[in-house]
Amino acid sequence: MEIISYVGASNAVKKNSAGIHTTFPHIQKKKRSASAAPFEFARPVSKTEEQFTRAGITQFFSAVVLFAVIVIVPYTVFNLLSYVENHTLAVSMNTDAEYELEALNSAMSRFAMNEGSDAVDENGNVLSEDGSVLTAATVGIGEAVTFKTYTVRAGDSISTISRKFGLSNISTLIAVNEISNVRTLHAGQKLKIPSVDGLIYKVAAGDSLNSLSVKYHVSVEEILDANDLDSDTLSKGMELFIPGAKLEATSLKKAMGELFVYPITAAWRLTSRFGPRKDPFTGVASSHTGIDMACPTGTPIRAAMSGTVVYAGWSNIFGNYVIIDHGNGYQTLYGHMSKITAKKGQRVDQSTRIGLVGSTGYSTGPHLHFTVYKNNKLVDPLSLLKR
Repeated sequence: MEIISYVGASNAVKKNSAGIHTTFPHIQKKKRSASAAPFEFARPVSKTEEQFTRAGITQFFSAVVLFAVIVIVPYTVFNLLSYVENHTLAVSMNTDAEYELEALNSAMSRFAMNEGSDAVDENGNVLSEDGSVLTAATVGIGEAVTFKTYTVRAGDSISTISRKFGLSNISTLIAVNEISNVRTLHAGQKLKIPSVDGLIYKVAAGDSLNSLSVKYHVSVEEILDANDLDSDTLSKGMELFIPGAKLEATSLKKAMGELFVYPITAAWRLTSRFGPRKDPFTGVASSHTGIDMACPTGTPIRAAMSGTVVYAGWSNIFGNYVIIDHGNGYQTLYGHMSKITAKKGQRVDQSTRIGLVGSTGYSTGPHLHFTVYKNNKLVDPLSLLKR
């Protein structure tokens, strides 16, 4: 409110807020004495001061908004992205990438080792040229157990050596020579070759010929004959050859290098299994070539089994990925890495770090896509993996 006073000899004129001049008679301008009250009336605010106050308030709110834009919003977005990044959904591939996926599968097949001459079935039985299982009858195995020494040559394999000496199951050479991994077989290595299939067993306390007969499904007479025993009395620590016995499945897989370990040892969750599935976006039926193991970006990825890195590079589908050849027809693929730490041609052991989990290529979040091939064919990784 603006107040304008005009002081004359006998009256004062005041302009009110409506712009009307009002005369107040008998009001004279007086000097304020020193003893007067300090505040007789509230001091009016000028227009300039009012504008200055409004400008200050505006600047304050502008500063608050600017702070929110610079600090609060980015912080919130960062946390949101971090949550999304570390909580992946099922991986999806758009239909435009089908051709590249087919090309990648062909590339994987080219890496596969076709070991037709090293053919064995899942139980370790050596197969003949027509694919049938060799037996004692077909190879003419006798009853007497004798041993020979053989020096491994270049190009030999556990199955070709078995076939050469008339053995029908590779577990015989593995067990008799205590081979922990058949891929360690090398030229110049000496092997003990029995004349018949079977295992060497070290007698434990409480063992008897009857209990061993039941355990290995072989007659007491065959055990006696194979070991040229005159008595059925056994002593602890004695080594017996059990004719016809075979390694149990897990021990055979381990020796054959077919016992994979999980490539991620940190906490993870399975977001997609191997085999048929519906695309999470289109709903179209498709086939998933491996398993997806979701975990935070930067989680170490390790080789599921020892072997040689045959590819380390980029794909629009799998992003940064690595392929490892393990021999015996096995290869594994590790996709969507944030970083590759292995190099092509590098020899890796089981659990060697080969990269870090990421979300490169076609991916909805950080995870490892893990694929296993066996003789050019896809295999469900969960059927091979052991913790």
